[in-house]
Amino acid sequence: MDYHSDRFIDNSLMFYEDDKLIALMPASKHGNELRSHGGLTYGGIITNKKMTAQKMLDIFDEMKKHLTECNITKLIYKCVPCVYHNYPADEDLYALFRNNAKLIRRDISTTIFLPEKVKFSDLRKRGAKKALKNGLIIKESHDFKTYITLLADVLKLHHDTKPVHTAEELELLASRFPDVIKLFAAFDTTEKMYAGVVIFDTPQTIHAQYIANSEEGREIGALDLVMDYLINTYAVGKKYFDFGISTEDSGRYLNNGLISQKEGFGGRATVYDFYEMEL
Repeated sequence: MDYHSDRFIDNSLMFYEDDKLIALMPASKHGNELRSHGGLTYGGIITNKKMTAQKMLDIFDEMKKHLTECNITKLIYKCVPCVYHNYPADEDLYALFRNNAKLIRRDISTTIFLPEKVKFSDLRKRGAKKALKNGLIIKESHDFKTYITLLADVLKLHHDTKPVHTAEELELLASRFPDVIKLFAAFDTTEKMYAGVVIFDTPQTIHAQYIANSEEGREIGALDLVMDYLINTYAVGKKYFDFGISTEDSGRYLNNGLISQKEGFGGRATVYDFYEMEL
């Protein structure tokens, strides 16, 4: 997280039992509020398979005591979505309930269960075939500068927003985690980029962090071909492909056009939950 340490006051927590690390939580401080973490999509307590329900309750008791001593009055807790669990791990959700935490935000993501994929819609199939007929090919790229420029144009035109990351930040992160953070894009024979997806390759889930499709790419199905490659070729052996959220305004607004596109690839709902716990 240090690449944007200037934007956040890190206050991550590590939990020990008999001098042995048993859990950790990425977190940042915002006045008298602690968030897990302000710079992350999700960031709940991370544990191993030895965690138990009672031990998690004990962790919350110690955390509350520590935060109160640090004059923190509120915890905003971003749960790790279940598709990123390597093993059932909802002990924290029970602890939140026991501590009267309130659900304050629910974003909806779209996830494919890869062992039993839902077929692409006819529209998505036609798009991929059209891209092939137009001679597009899919390959991994390290040209984050061109990609971010393409993404910025798309976000400005369709959402009046900007990318969260700069090309330099993505290049830095990809250089530090080359097996995890990757860019796949659609090119023609002149090496012109039409569409691309930045993925995070986790042990069981491929997460699409950024998805961009140029206006020309839309006309010839460029993104459909990228997704076809990622879902049906690259992700073989994985359990999930997660597109990311399609909501705004803390989950209150659903972007129907965006989620319909993702559902067309066979994705179905996964939620990203946020809880507020008064101390």
